Amino acid sequence: MIQIGTTQIDLSDPLALAAVIGGVAFLVLLVLIVFAIRVAGRSSEPVIWQMSQLARTVEGLASGQEQLAGRLGTVSDAQTNGQTRMVQTMEARLAHVQSQMNDRLHANAMQQARALAEMQEKMSEQLRGGSEKTTKSLAELQQRLQVIDRAQENITKLSGDVLSLQDILSNKQTRGAFGEIQLNDIVGKALPSDSYTVQAKLSNDRRADCLIHLPNPPGPLVIDAKFPLEAYEALRGAQTQDQKARAQTLFRQAVRAHIKAISERYIIEGETADGALMFLPSEAVYAELHANFPEVVREGFTARVWIVSPTTCMATLNTMRAILKDARMREQAGAIRKTLSLLHRDVELVVERVAKLDTHFTQARKDLDGIGTAAERAGKRALKLDNFDFEELAPEADSPLESLTQDPPKS
Repeated sequence: MIQIGTTQIDLSDPLALAAVIGGVAFLVLLVLIVFAIRVAGRSSEPVIWQMSQLARTVEGLASGQEQLAGRLGTVSDAQTNGQTRMVQTMEARLAHVQSQMNDRLHANAMQQARALAEMQEKMSEQLRGGSEKTTKSLAELQQRLQVIDRAQENITKLSGDVLSLQDILSNKQTRGAFGEIQLNDIVGKALPSDSYTVQAKLSNDRRADCLIHLPNPPGPLVIDAKFPLEAYEALRGAQTQDQKARAQTLFRQAVRAHIKAISERYIIEGETADGALMFLPSEAVYAELHANFPEVVREGFTARVWIVSPTTCMATLNTMRAILKDARMREQAGAIRKTLSLLHRDVELVVERVAKLDTHFTQARKDLDGIGTAAERAGKRALKLDNFDFEELAPEADSPLESLTQDPPKS
């Protein structure tokens, strides 16, 4: 880059370079002309020669200028072609880059479209799954509501049953029947049907709720069902100390009255056992009696009346069942001995017959061994017949028929 005043000349530009070279050549030509004129003033003869030299020099300069112009044109054409190729290359690259950008944009658009479609599909599946779960949850909720409705119906029915049970327990006769039914159910589960009697009549014209036929001793045992419900409810409902004391007194009197009645009515010397059972159909009453009224329980022991609840009654009856089983086994001891004697004779007969059968098996085993020996001998004779060849017999050889008649050697 050359700066002359305010003008800047770019030497990389071929046109500017050609103009500079032309200007320099023109200045050189002017200098030569001035030099030639000065020399001509000194001598006239060499002027012609100098003019001719100058002309040749000018021609050379003109020729060089033409060559320089041609070269500058070639350079300009080359630069133009280079710029054209460069522009074309840049356009091609730009087109290629634009094509790649378009392809990438298209690929990104397709990828985004696929991603959007997948997302929409997932959202649809999630919505369907949520709808199915919601439907299933509603169905389960409906089933549970139905179960709750059925449970509510059962609760309503149970409430009615409880009310009816309260009605039953409020009446003494029905309450007594309730205790007898519960007692009969427990006894029926624990003992055989022929070992007890329900509503058995005694010699004093009293009827026992249940009579257990135990062997002597102790003898038949009476079980009577009692239910002091009013006294127990008063005791549970007492609020003050005075009410509680009065309720305890009433409860104690009611239980003592039941114990006395059972002792006087159902313990008969020579007919029943030397004791009886008082059955309380409520575990709560039994627990209250043993927890807070032990003196009443001891009075029952003294009167030979044992108080039992449904649980303890079942345990007592199981013990009685073992006693009945042992008594029946003692009664059947003679029959058992006779049966054992007959069984011993049967075993002796079996032993004798097994010995005879063993003898028969021994004889049969010997017969089978003889049959096996005869079969083996017959097989050897058949093998000799199969190997016999009439053509190979020599005149002086022994007759094979004679050898066949002989017994084969024992192996």
